[in-house]
Amino acid sequence: MALADNAGCAKPSEDFPFPEIIELNVGGQVYITRHPTLVSVPGSLLWEMFTQKNVRSLARDSKGRFFVDRDGFLFRYILDYMRDQQLVLPDHFPERSRLQREAEYFMLPELVKMLAPKLSKQNSLGDDPCQSDPEELSPSVDATRSLTSASAALPSAVAGGPGGAVTAGAGAASTDVRRAGFITIGYRGSYTLGRDSQTDAKFRRVARIMVCGKTSLAKEVFGDTLNESRDPDRPPERYTSRYYLKFTFLEQAFDKLADAGFHMVACNSTGTCAFAHDQTDDRIWTSYTEYVFYRE
Repeated sequence: MALADNAGCAKPSEDFPFPEIIELNVGGQVYITRHPTLVSVPGSLLWEMFTQKNVRSLARDSKGRFFVDRDGFLFRYILDYMRDQQLVLPDHFPERSRLQREAEYFMLPELVKMLAPKLSKQNSLGDDPCQSDPEELSPSVDATRSLTSASAALPSAVAGGPGGAVTAGAGAASTDVRRAGFITIGYRGSYTLGRDSQTDAKFRRVARIMVCGKTSLAKEVFGDTLNESRDPDRPPERYTSRYYLKFTFLEQAFDKLADAGFHMVACNSTGTCAFAHDQTDDRIWTSYTEYVFYRE
């Protein structure tokens, strides 16, 4: 969008080389703003660019607009901050870490501080995105930490019992707090069924049991039987759908989930059918099934 010269716009001069209205091309996105906005934060990169006398040193695109090789989408928040030194982001904004990097590049320390606390919190939780999209801990995690700290600070007299023996109930209260969450178990299976549906079906062995859920919960439930080779660097509070179990017995997986306090809340399955042989009526059914478990 090109702007036509008009009487309302101040024209450049030797003492003031920039016009009142300035067009910017930031990473392919065109922005139009006033010169005072760009120099509203002394010491910032934009202030340095648009207070210098040598305008020719600034990069321009083919249409004469000042060019900045940065993220054009995130620059709208930089420009909003330059207008009134306030930060307003959409709900569930997934680009906080990248926006903080842009704020550092444009030398806006106050904006970096505004982003830093929330960024630090999200990183501790894991993000993102979709961080891509960001994820949050369940409230029970904070409760676990507070209870653990409180139990460590209790005086020995509270434990009760002669000789300073620790009461069993007090120890159980500090260790019995568990985090809530979902774990999904999925597997592909097949079986052959003859013409007479009353005959026993021939089931094939389950090839692999997939695990989907928060990494910390999956490790808590399945321990060493969890194969993490497909997603080895996943943070504890991030979700994954790439883990699988080292065994192939669904009953064993269900027993581990039940022992950890999980119960099944949903399941679904899809299937396809094909003839096993042209000369027979035996059919092979192939299915994918998921079981969803939850712990309060």
